[in-house]
This record gives sequence, structure tokens and C-alpha cells, in this order.
Amino acid sequence: MKKGSLERRRHVVAWINKAEWDQVMDYLYSKDPALQRFALQRVSAWRGRYAHSTPVAVDCTADLVRCQVLDRSGQLDGDDLVLLYGAALVRFVNLITEKQQGRKARPLRRLAGKLNIPEWVVDLRHDFTHRKLPTLKWCRKGCEVVLEWLQQEYWSKQLGGGADEDWESQSDGEDEDADLKRQEDELLTRQKETEAYKAARDFLISYENEQYKCLDGIQEDKWLSPFADMSWLLGEIKQFSLDSSDLLVDVLLEDGFLVPTAEQLETLGCDLSEISSPSEPRIPQIFLRFWLPLLKMLNSSSFVHLFLEKLFMELKVLTNEQKDHRVFYISAWASEIILCNSNRFEYRFERKMQKKARMNYRIFVNRIQLRWQQLLTACLDAPCICTPHLLQLILDDMDHPLPQETQQKLLQLCSIYTQTSDMDFSLSKEQKNQPIYTLESLHEKQHSQLRRNSERSESSNDMKWADILSEKAKLLRGSPWQVCSDKVLWKNYPLGKVPGQSDDPSCLMTETYSMMMVSDQPVDLEGSRRQNAQGVSGPARTAEGLLWNQSDVNRLKSGLKLF
Repeated sequence: MKKGSLERRRHVVAWINKAEWDQVMDYLYSKDPALQRFALQRVSAWRGRYAHSTPVAVDCTADLVRCQVLDRSGQLDGDDLVLLYGAALVRFVNLITEKQQGRKARPLRRLAGKLNIPEWVVDLRHDFTHRKLPTLKWCRKGCEVVLEWLQQEYWSKQLGGGADEDWESQSDGEDEDADLKRQEDELLTRQKETEAYKAARDFLISYENEQYKCLDGIQEDKWLSPFADMSWLLGEIKQFSLDSSDLLVDVLLEDGFLVPTAEQLETLGCDLSEISSPSEPRIPQIFLRFWLPLLKMLNSSSFVHLFLEKLFMELKVLTNEQKDHRVFYISAWASEIILCNSNRFEYRFERKMQKKARMNYRIFVNRIQLRWQQLLTACLDAPCICTPHLLQLILDDMDHPLPQETQQKLLQLCSIYTQTSDMDFSLSKEQKNQPIYTLESLHEKQHSQLRRNSERSESSNDMKWADILSEKAKLLRGSPWQVCSDKVLWKNYPLGKVPGQSDDPSCLMTETYSMMMVSDQPVDLEGSRRQNAQGVSGPARTAEGLLWNQSDVNRLKSGLKLF
């Protein structure tokens, strides 16, 4: 290195040696007021040697540490401390950002952001100078944060060399020119993005208007004829998508396009009964057909991957928002894409016209190699009421499917997490996808489903009943009572009544019976003689109360009759 450059980098410092520098730094950031006072005295000596050239960071650190020392001493009340902290914090923000200002004044927040100073510290400075004074708690917190910033950005960086502040030694002119260039670039980028966004919306609005114009003409052959001949417009959109496919998909997923409004559904004459359940969403056919020409034109492997990625990203954003209508259609489009890519559209015994009509409703015909692992992760990262359905579609169509047991556990966990109703995880893929050709096949499938549901319900009830009986048996262990093993819902019977018992009390009577007086019952003569021999002639008082003799009991029974 040349001698001239060494001389330009050499500068005079106010401390004796590096040991003094290290000692002052350690004492300033210690929690001992005595050590901090000693460090403040050394900084005062440095200021005398530096005159007006004391490093800004050293000045600010000393001011803030002095505030902490006076705060811990208890000599000042709260209002005085707030004013003291305020002066130190205002000086810090002004002095640190002063070197960053160019010929044209710029907002302090932007300058502080470039230096990694928290924005709320600038707001605190603004409150001190223009608004109501902050509380002492916020003043102390601001002091701690700023001291930590000074330690990281100044003191720690000087341990290996001179006390040259990088953020203070930048060239003002170069910094200002760089900022202006960056601002111009950002402004130009935003303008281009705004223009591209407006162009995308204009293209899609034009597409919708063209489709609405020919809406009346689709009634004669509603499903097989194309909506309109818009080759010129589709070509323009195709060319636009080559440069801005991300932006085009983002606009497509806005309300009013692939997510229809209520007015659009009404205009298209969409049958609300055609809309599937929220847990298994499907796009209404008339609405699907409305967007098919555009989606078929955009069809490519890269577009399908991007479209699915954006759909699941949007679902993830909607997880914490109550927008069921939007969640339904975003999930429905994801379901439509996955179904188009699967083999579920392959049917035997299909006539040529039926096959042609069915193929018209597919966004793409040839199977695409999807990124299944990435798709599976994206689906699980966006939990909603439709997630179990979408997860089932992905698991069924994967090129290298997961083990059946893993699939079932994953689906069950997903159903529990999304709090959706139980799904049938026991059917194999072939059984679920088996087409129905005849009315008998339809009845057989329905009966099979009902039977499985009934068996599942009975099995669940049996397990619950067995657990209840086992628990009751444990409680009655060693008791003369036993638990009834019959499956009787005792809650349906009042106390004292058994199943099958009539409400008529006469049902309790025996078929044959005779009447006799209570006094005619056999009497224990031995007991009577024993009592007379003991001289018991009337009620006797004992520790347990009054006891009646035989003659008293006989008089009580004289009016009773037994059956």
C-alpha cells in the first residue's frame, strides 16, 4: 500500500491507547453506577481533546448512559427524567441521521431504516418534539434499545481498528445520487407493474364482455357449442401471459373473475342446486364452460403448476378469514385441475357424442407430471373445510402413491384438524372410482354404502356399551347387585318401571289370588310367650327408640288385608 494512502487513513484519537478505549467501553455498558461515572469522566476528557470533533456515537452513548446513572440514583422525579431521556434520544436521532441527509431533505424514517434503527425510536423522537411527552417506561426502553444499537454498530466494530464510523463517513453526494437512482428505478418498476395489472384486468374484462354478448345464443345447444369466436382476444392474452403469467393468474383469482359474484352467477343462470357441498367443491358447469376457452388457451405444464401453486397459496391466506364463498371457488378450481389430470374421466361403453361432450369440459387432455410432494405439502399448509377432499384427490392420483395405511392416517388427521365430518377411508381407490353402468349397479353401491355406515355405527355403539358395562361392573364389585347385560336404554323408562310393562297397575296382579286378614296370619307364639315372660306389656324405650309388643302390632294389623 502506498504511503500517501496510509497517511490519508491515519487520524488522531483522544484516548491514550487501546486499553483505555476498551476500559471506557466496558465501564459504559456495565450496570455499576460507579464504573459508569468513571467512564463518563474519561469521555469528558476526550471531548476536551477533540474539541468539536468528538465522534457522534461517543457523544450519544455518554448522554444516554448519564440518563441511566441519574435514573438509578433516585435524585430526579419522573418528569425530570422524561425530559432528560427525551433530550438524549432526540440528539441521537438527529445526529446519527444528519450525515445521511443530502441537498434535499428526506424523511427521518427512511434514513433510520437504512441504518437499521427501529422505526418506533423515530416515532418516540417525534413525540418528544411535536406531541405529548411519552411515559418514563417508553423512555427507558428507548434508551436501552439505542445503547444496544450503538454497541453493535459502533463500539464493537472499533475493536479491531480505528474509531471510523462507516455510517458517518459516506460521501453525501454519492449517497444522494445512489438514493435518487434507486428511487427512480423503484418508481419505474411500480409504474410498469401498475400498467401490467391494468392491462391484465382490461383483457379479462373484455373476455367477460364478449362471453356475455353471446350468452343468449347458447340456449339452443347449451353444452356443446363454443361460447364465441374470440381468437384475436385470446391471442392477445396468450402473448401477455408469456411475459406476465404470475400477474395474470393473480388477477384471475380476484373476485369477479374465477371467483364469481352473486350477480355473475345470476346472469349466467347458474342453478344453485347444482353447486356441490362445501366439503367437496365442484365448479358449476355453466361457469366452467364460461372460462374454458381462456383456460384451454393458457394450458401448458408451466401454467398448470403455477395455477395450482397460486390456488393453494390463496387458500393458505384465507385460513384465518371468514370468506366461505371465496374458499369454495378457490378449492373448486384446484379440484378441477387435479381431476382433469387424473384418469377418472375414462369410462367404458361411452358413445362418441358423450365422449366429445365430456372432453369439452376438460381444461387439458394430456396428463401432466405434477410436483406431487410439493403439491401435498401446499395442500396440508392450507387447512380448510375442503382440505380432506383435496388431499384425497392428490393421494389417489399420485404417480408413486403412499402406503394405504399412511394415506388413511393422513386423511384421518386432516379430518380431525379441520373438524370436518368423518370420511370413508376404508374404500380402495379402485372401489371409489368404479363407474356405474346400470340401475342395479347404482342400487348395489347405495346399499353397500348404507351397510358400511350402519356397521360403522353399530361397531362404535358396541364399543361404547362395553366400556360402560365394564366400568359399572368395577363399581359393583363385592356388592349383591349386578349390572344388567341387556342393551336397554334405561333413560327411556321412569324409575320403578321395566321394559314391556303396561301403564295399567292391574298388570302387576297375579292371575289367581285369595284375600285374608292380617290378623289371620300365623303368629310366632314362641316369640310372644318369651316377651310375656320377660314382662313386656307395652312399648319399651331403648337407645334405638320405642319398641312395640305383639298385642300392639296385632291391633295395627287388624285393618290391613293381604293378597
